[in-house]
Amino acid sequence: MKKLVFSLYFLFLIFLDWFSYLFIDPNINYLKRFYTGFYLTNRGEVTIIYGLLVIVFFTFYFYFLKLVKNKKISLKEIIFLIGTTSFVLLFSYPAMLSYDIFNYVATAKLTFLYHENPYLIMPIEFRGDPILAFTQAANKTALYGPFWIFLTGVPYLLGFGNFIATMFSFKVFSIVFYILTCLFIYKLTKNSLSLVLMALNPLIVIESLVSSHNDIVMMFFALFSFYFLLKDKKAKTYLFLLLSFLIKFATIFLLPVFIFFKRIKEKQKLSFLFLAMFVIFLISGFREIYPWYAIWFLSFAFINPKNRIILWISLAFSFSLLFRYVPFMYWGTHFGNTPLIKTSVTFFLPFVTLIYLFFFGKSKSVK
Repeated sequence: MKKLVFSLYFLFLIFLDWFSYLFIDPNINYLKRFYTGFYLTNRGEVTIIYGLLVIVFFTFYFYFLKLVKNKKISLKEIIFLIGTTSFVLLFSYPAMLSYDIFNYVATAKLTFLYHENPYLIMPIEFRGDPILAFTQAANKTALYGPFWIFLTGVPYLLGFGNFIATMFSFKVFSIVFYILTCLFIYKLTKNSLSLVLMALNPLIVIESLVSSHNDIVMMFFALFSFYFLLKDKKAKTYLFLLLSFLIKFATIFLLPVFIFFKRIKEKQKLSFLFLAMFVIFLISGFREIYPWYAIWFLSFAFINPKNRIILWISLAFSFSLLFRYVPFMYWGTHFGNTPLIKTSVTFFLPFVTLIYLFFFGKSKSVK
């Protein structure tokens, strides 16, 4: 049975690869041979397929978690699943749900090819550059910290000026940090459940391996900082926290917890770290809640799976946030009823989960 499920999971990942190419932007001349226009003319069908893919993905996810809980899967098999997932989704189209990877490439190009300051010059100022046709933030200066800009020099230069090579170089870059982050969580916990919760979580997989968001890179350095905090190495703790902050500024919310870490009760330390990142996740909602922001609090939630409330709230958000894409996918607009539906979809399941845990969670834990 397990081998059959592994095989079906592999086929599922291949289908997800294929499905991602239905979303190719018609303005990307580099991929025009793969453009079908199917998504734009069949939004209803594509939305249904996407919804089913998310449900199937979570079905695999909970099956793998059950295997871990029943001790019917080895660490080698878990690593094999992580490796397979990473390799197959390397070949997915990264802008299925977000265009951020193109913004990363555009900013890196401005910095390392044109040798301009990305905090002063916008990509749109280089008129005639073909990347402007499909870069959604070309009219903005750099949106991320200087350490992220510095790091993007690696995948950009490895692309050798070829857009397709550069795009996949950025995907490889994200995959490397995804794997490092997952293995680092295992190093921290020595717990296969924590590893599977993080590494095979559908939201983390899609946002890190398909969309290649830089949040996984930010959280790698944040977790490294946490590791040195446990070792009571203050200089390294704050150095790696600073590096994380200089990628994306969200991890500044960890600073108060780090400062008062020794005063917090042992059983509550991870909860405070989770809450710090969960608060900034919610605050971001005043502008827009993006599904990949969940990586911020999920990274700490899965370190201690014994906390049932944090665990199940995190799983509920993992599921609901992937469905946050559905309204726009179906209607093709961010206006009208779309914002209200997105908000409802985001918070309904976590709210129901919280109510359930409040009324029934305690009685179950006593048993």
